[in-house]
Amino acid sequence: MSSPAQFRSHESVPVRDAPRTAALHLMGSRAGFARAREFTQRTLDCWSLGHCTDDAVTVVTELAANAVLHGLPDSSTDEFHVRLRLTLRRSHLVCAVTDPSDSLPVYPHGADDLLEHGRGLHIVEALSEHWGWTRRAPVGKTVWAMLVTRPPS
Repeated sequence: MSSPAQFRSHESVPVRDAPRTAALHLMGSRAGFARAREFTQRTLDCWSLGHCTDDAVTVVTELAANAVLHGLPDSSTDEFHVRLRLTLRRSHLVCAVTDPSDSLPVYPHGADDLLEHGRGLHIVEALSEHWGWTRRAPVGKTVWAMLVTRPPS
């Protein structure tokens, strides 16, 4: 049995005077969520958004997990990639994850709080002001969430 491949990444590290966008390319299997979390935390620290870190890391983890679990084909996952993009807007942080699948995200309507799986989009919805998805041409989709960046009062 072989061990799961780690995500390979090509990342742009934000700088204070740079445009407010940072991206991380994730390739491989289901491993590597820690790298996406670290990247998100480091980016938000650079943007002085430490007060948003916990929610953003949770949203990124859920979106990336859904992309890897449901958006990558079962075979030859090294040929496909998932991309995380963080964008700072005037009053929002946009967390967006792009995958090669045309299948839209499924928002479960079940009310079983004891289920281990199927609550990711509920969590994303609870932590974000808005969330949704966009189809990509020629294939794929981007699932995004907007988090308010103003500090708590």
